[in-house]
Amino acid sequence: MENNLTTSLSGLNALVCGATSGIGKSTAIEFAELGASVTIYGRNKSKTLDTMSTLNSSKNQNHQYILGDFDNPDEINNGIRKHIKNGNNYDILINNSGGPKGGLILDTEVEDFYPAFNRHLICNHILFKALYNGMKNNKYGRIINIISTSVKQPIEGLGVSNTIRGAVASWAKTLSFEIGKYGITVNNILPGYTNTDRLSALIEAKSINIGTSKELVSNSMKKSVPLNRFGSPEETAKALAFLASPASGYINGVNLAVDGGRLSCL
Repeated sequence: MENNLTTSLSGLNALVCGATSGIGKSTAIEFAELGASVTIYGRNKSKTLDTMSTLNSSKNQNHQYILGDFDNPDEINNGIRKHIKNGNNYDILINNSGGPKGGLILDTEVEDFYPAFNRHLICNHILFKALYNGMKNNKYGRIINIISTSVKQPIEGLGVSNTIRGAVASWAKTLSFEIGKYGITVNNILPGYTNTDRLSALIEAKSINIGTSKELVSNSMKKSVPLNRFGSPEETAKALAFLASPASGYINGVNLAVDGGRLSCL
């Protein structure tokens, strides 16, 4: 680290989950541009290698990848434990994985909660536990969870996601109380409507459900945002990069919305 208030990530090791597309991919690219050595945790090898090929390594970084399915917590646990045992340690953990399927909470079956809970909360905790000692020994850690604005204002038609994302936010806040004394911060990024495959899928599903065009659904969503547009993954990645940097050392336990002002609550 260059100094206590730098926004550079040079000399830091970052584990970025879900980095084969969308916000996760933009985050991996941004971190590498800022000098971090990035390890991608992904499920699809070809997509993971594609992201790897885009990472800047001009600052003598050592980029790596781990393959694992976040719907299988045991696989994630075995993979990260082996990776750490091989001598890897991390300063930054970005917890990020695809959101649960849409639908009303009224229509949700009990078994629908289990895969979402495992993917988002259990795997987050597995990764934290594996990386914690390294962060504690380094006296530096940044744990950032990419979740959703639904933790402040539930989103219609995303019953399971609203529920699970709220659990992750409470997990993170609790953790921030317990490990801040070791120089480790825990924060959440709450993306709003962002141009990703996930948003495209939600728009398509809603257009079919209400019987209208995707363009009308998209325009209606944009009108709910004071900036009257969707965000880009790169804009969210910039916020993540700041929270991952030494300059953010006194920001802990917060939910930072990157939503163009759409939330109607503080």
